[in-house]
Amino acid sequence: MQNRIPAERPDNLTALILAGGRARRMQGRDKGLLTLDGQTMIGLILRQLAPQCKIILINANRNLSEYRQYGYTVIPDQHPDFQGPLAGMYSGLSHATTDWMITAPCDGPILAADYCQRMMTAAVREDCKIAVARLRDRIQPVYALLHRSLTDSLAACLHSEERKIDRWYHRHGFCRVDFSDNPDMFENINTPDQLLAVSAKIRAGTGEDRGKTRDTT
Repeated sequence: MQNRIPAERPDNLTALILAGGRARRMQGRDKGLLTLDGQTMIGLILRQLAPQCKIILINANRNLSEYRQYGYTVIPDQHPDFQGPLAGMYSGLSHATTDWMITAPCDGPILAADYCQRMMTAAVREDCKIAVARLRDRIQPVYALLHRSLTDSLAACLHSEERKIDRWYHRHGFCRVDFSDNPDMFENINTPDQLLAVSAKIRAGTGEDRGKTRDTT
């Protein structure tokens, strides 16, 4: 099978940070550039992704020069008018030179230290072209691993004006990867109140173990 590759090959993986939304609930402020615990959200995510993946892209539709200052390739949506994460994923797949692409949202400042490895391992084990992170019984659609062979299918989906990520996932079938041992990974910051709450947790010291995996064996 084309997508059956060794899970230990991070050189065959591109990471895409999704930072191309309108951020309506954040009063239009660019969430990737918001400051949390003295660092921008995009900076926090890059720091966690860099040890896991050699190639990183940033999908952004505003403030492109600010994002480029982090030293990574920045790609806007190929479809206009902020058409959602599927449009960002398509732009990422179109630019990727690796077989696989993994995504993370810019408003989720915590990633498991083995996020990329765990997703790759599941895709290879289950022989699937899409892997999606799961927290207990709910999938987390923007935490996904996609095979590059799906690029044309995603283009057709966007051309048909379909914007529901899970519907496109179900067309191809996908495996679910459990991250119940890292629930904080899915605490996305979408509003000013959520930003303040997470900042307060960090200041109180409750976030010191965030982003680390726990041994459940």
